[in-house]
Amino acid sequence: MRSAMARLNDAQTPSLSFASRFDLAYNAAHALALTALRLSGYRSDKRYLVFQCLIHTADASKLQVRIFALCHERRNLAEYEGYMDEDHGLLAQLIENAVELLERVRRLMDIC
Repeated sequence: MRSAMARLNDAQTPSLSFASRFDLAYNAAHALALTALRLSGYRSDKRYLVFQCLIHTADASKLQVRIFALCHERRNLAEYEGYMDEDHGLLAQLIENAVELLERVRRLMDIC
């Protein structure tokens, strides 16, 4: 959680490059989704599965899951193919949904 919160905070720093902000926001969202999965008693060695399970683990909407899945695809393109399309709208949606996911995971932690 500490890592996710720090990354999410840093992702909102406009002076950083797009690639850095995207990477920080994506990894924050992944850490939060992984936390939700573990709080539900599960583990996964597949990065994309933690996002797909969010409907069940954090009561996320299908739209949120689709945004995280799209960001996962973009992250893989950047990581493995060296291609990053600077989509500032998608970055804003990623940050917004990661902030919401942070609140959901905090509530889950209060319950546990």
